[in-house]
Amino acid sequence: MNRRMVLYMVGNVTKLEALLLLPGLITALVYREACAIDFLVAIGVSLAVGFFLTFVFKPSSKVFFAKEGFVIVALCWLVMSAIGALPFYLSGEIPSYIDAFFETSSGFTTTGASILTDVESMSKGLLFWRSFTHWIGGMGVLVFIMAVINNLSDRSIHILRAESPGPVVGKLVPKMKQTTRILYIIYIALTLLNIVFLLIGGMPLFESIVHAVGTAGTGGFGVKADSFASYSPYLQWVTTIFMFIFGVNFNIYYLLLLRKFKSVLKSTELKCYLCVIASAVVLICINIAPMFDSVGEALRHTSFQIATVMSTTGYATTDFNLWPSFSKSILFMLMFMGGCAGSTAGGFKCARVIILVKKVRREIKKLLHPRSVTSMMFEGKGMDNQVVSSTSSYLVVYIMIICVCFLVISLDGFDFETNLTAAVSCVNNIGPAFGAAGPASSYAAFSPLSKVVLSLAMLFGRLEIYPMLIAFSPSTWSKK
Repeated sequence: MNRRMVLYMVGNVTKLEALLLLPGLITALVYREACAIDFLVAIGVSLAVGFFLTFVFKPSSKVFFAKEGFVIVALCWLVMSAIGALPFYLSGEIPSYIDAFFETSSGFTTTGASILTDVESMSKGLLFWRSFTHWIGGMGVLVFIMAVINNLSDRSIHILRAESPGPVVGKLVPKMKQTTRILYIIYIALTLLNIVFLLIGGMPLFESIVHAVGTAGTGGFGVKADSFASYSPYLQWVTTIFMFIFGVNFNIYYLLLLRKFKSVLKSTELKCYLCVIASAVVLICINIAPMFDSVGEALRHTSFQIATVMSTTGYATTDFNLWPSFSKSILFMLMFMGGCAGSTAGGFKCARVIILVKKVRREIKKLLHPRSVTSMMFEGKGMDNQVVSSTSSYLVVYIMIICVCFLVISLDGFDFETNLTAAVSCVNNIGPAFGAAGPASSYAAFSPLSKVVLSLAMLFGRLEIYPMLIAFSPSTWSKK
């Protein structure tokens, strides 16, 4: 393994984090807040670590392969979370470093799980940094580096594959750098459009920016204790729509820009995503309608909660902990599915669900017709058996990670519902769970051990398990 290249890339990302901390510093200076000093310290630490790694470990060869790509991504996200937690911890607004690391990991992984019990008392600079981590992590900081750095080889596809969500990652255009730039242009444009619509609805500029970057990254950190409950129906509907939008594969938007409307309409994953949403909205709305004053109000809350769970954003307009068991069961199932591959959403992904369903159908057909030759099609193309096999393997490891997380946090003594849904929520990067970790509560009551485990679970989920497993595997670092 090219270890020097791995550490060199980690150093470059750490230096970039110093630049990404600047908006938080500027916000703190604008509002004349004391946390500006803490941002300066964090920037200094980030630059010091970055320059040390890039100076000491400058590689003779910048060639790297899939293994290096996975390790680079895992280490970068761990280091970024560790340094990104400093402003929270140094300011004293989150006194425990483990809590600060949890909050920052939740931000970068776009989970939205929080240990804060009084978010409204936080300084504006830290509130902005807290939500800005969603926007950074939504598309991926390594993807950003590939968009702006000129001298990276096209082997950087290994980084894109390690950092991007979904079973298959490819290039939109022949050159990797062009692909990443297209993705970021779409991402920035949709974020700005979201800000405009929120401003039209009367939301203040600061809150509009914070909520737009949180929605774009499908994270869910906000500025109010009740999340979106106190905002107007218009603002809730705008956020609902944008949460659905950011849960769609970004390739779809690229096809729309190219006016390839037929290709968009033929997208199996998009159809699945929309059908699941529509079905869930109808079923839950009927179930909870008696709890609200009108069908319109029930529809608004239903659509918002399905959008926030399906896109794994984590905002809330109401405490769905109080909904009937039928509705909660549907939301629980949607926690697993998540959004589309190639989106900023978390979860298992619609694409993988489709692949597994098609595999089951193929196996049944083989049992009925042993001599028949069957091929699997996905998005109009033949499905490689390796992709099908890796999807099945991913499901096994995915379930194992949830089980391990569930067992460890069960030591805290919370009820079964809280433990299970907290584990599922963090691995799938959703944020709110049920029970003591519901939308009206926080993760503050969990033990330090559980918070560390849940932080790692969020990183495992955002990076889709394998980068973290490979980085922690002793064989990866063995000289043999």
